[in-house]
Amino acid sequence: MLESWQKLVDGVKEGRIISLAKCITRVENREPGWKDAMKAICAEAGTPRVIGITGPPGAGKSTLTGKIASCFSAKGLQVGIIAIDPSSPFSGGALLGDRLRMSEAFSDSNIYIRSMATRGALGGLCQAARDVARIMDAFGKDIIIIETVGVGQDEIEVVKAADLVAVVSVPGQGDGVQAIKAGIMEIADIFVVNKADREDADVVVADIEGMLNMTCERSGPTPSVIKTTALENEGINDLVELMTQLLDDQHQDRQRDELRVKDELLLFIEREISRHVTEVFGNSGVLERAVQDILSRNSNLYSVVDTLLPGVENAISKECAKEYYS
Repeated sequence: MLESWQKLVDGVKEGRIISLAKCITRVENREPGWKDAMKAICAEAGTPRVIGITGPPGAGKSTLTGKIASCFSAKGLQVGIIAIDPSSPFSGGALLGDRLRMSEAFSDSNIYIRSMATRGALGGLCQAARDVARIMDAFGKDIIIIETVGVGQDEIEVVKAADLVAVVSVPGQGDGVQAIKAGIMEIADIFVVNKADREDADVVVADIEGMLNMTCERSGPTPSVIKTTALENEGINDLVELMTQLLDDQHQDRQRDELRVKDELLLFIEREISRHVTEVFGNSGVLERAVQDILSRNSNLYSVVDTLLPGVENAISKECAKEYYS
């Protein structure tokens, strides 16, 4: 028999690892009652300090994440790691590859590592990662690190949930810098050139700094570029000191907090509306009839949407929005 949500939430707040693991799994799977559980967790939790780490495959993100976590732990801080892993083609679950590169952090009692599959979050990878961060915060974690599997759109959305974003690149992979150009220049607070003991590390630093100098639209301070060699533990202390300073500065940035909360709120509402519309139209048979009309050319996609949308728009009226503040 499943444990009650209240028992799990109480266990999380009391610092029980088993309760933490079970609560995360059930929230991630969107089991009935998960929203009430999250409300109870948010009622007493603070604002988690979240670091997002992303970059192209092969940049050494997992090793770097483990070293960063260990450095924070050595300072007496509790650290949670959310490792976004590739999904198994058979079960859809996380392959747990990142944990193999975090053996030092895995054995540290101050660090808790949770793997999440790229296809395993039924409520959406981005929202699920934010939910897990809040649960870890309620558990007592001071710093939460989200490490992504790559730099795809899903991963970029995930790291948008972070207070601080570090983009990792590595010498010898020209496509790594190209990937940075593709969409994450604007969200990075730090650029980390890892495996800096390789040749051309300074060339990569120069390339990134050159791109930053050409980015005129960015507001706020220019991101720092720092070199590390995670396997040798070189540059990690300097990186953690920089992260700590930026987290302290951004903790006072209310405008950034407002934008992040607004983004999450709208995404959550959109997902819930989409889920509700899918259930209503699917259970009533409207969706199936519309599909058949389109296939038989009795109608088309645009006409069907124009027919169905007014009902949804009427349900979400301005008066409905005003009720929140009445």
